[in-house]
Amino acid sequence: MLTPYTALAPAAAHVVHTVFETLAMMLGARLYLRLRRAEAADVALLQGRNYAVLAGCLAGAALGNKLAFWFDQPQLWPANGTLLTFMLGGQSIVGGLLGGLLGVEIAKGFSKDRRSTGDHFVYPILLGIMVGRIGCFMAGLNDDTYGLPTRLWWGMDFGDGVARHPTQLYEILFAAGLGLLLWRAQPALARVPGLRFKLMLASYLLWRLLVDGIKPVFHPWALGLSGIQWICVIGLLAYMPVVVRAALQWQREEARACL
Repeated sequence: MLTPYTALAPAAAHVVHTVFETLAMMLGARLYLRLRRAEAADVALLQGRNYAVLAGCLAGAALGNKLAFWFDQPQLWPANGTLLTFMLGGQSIVGGLLGGLLGVEIAKGFSKDRRSTGDHFVYPILLGIMVGRIGCFMAGLNDDTYGLPTRLWWGMDFGDGVARHPTQLYEILFAAGLGLLLWRAQPALARVPGLRFKLMLASYLLWRLLVDGIKPVFHPWALGLSGIQWICVIGLLAYMPVVVRAALQWQREEARACL
């Protein structure tokens, strides 16, 4: 069992977690702007259709991450039934991603924007996940992202004397590996705008469905799955037809390129 972990007091853990959350958003935003400039994309984010898309993304992500958290933790409802506690409660990356996606699509509908904008978000999102999960790891048992007990040699004691799966570190490795794969495949994927984002989102939802199986379930829903896992299932069922259509389009483009 690995034990290079020093448990933080709840107050200190909250501060550390918040610092890394903020850092994740800042670094993600900086990388987003840098990539858009490098690709000669329009960086006038606060004008016209760009403003609508950005506003829809932010509003959807903010609402989605809260709704997903409270769906996953309904046992906390009785003691936290006010708007303030709803806003100050926990967050969910899954909810933020799906909420942001819905917000963007709604904004595009109102602004009649038919462009594919998701690819610019892929690497900033993955970077944000990696940085944010460092904060989750340091928060330990004060954050609900730790894993179940394990006998594997890399199990970590988060302060309760139990060797657990360091699922926060698993997610950092997953996000880094997925980012590398998408980066290497970027020239080919660029034939179909939006395909990179679709593959990233579908991969992350599938990952969370699986890895959350080795995390504590604080409120089991149907089949013993957590609320987050059910959100992933619903998200995958709704989104996979879109991914498949984009993949088939990519296959057709590849075939034309080989002629």
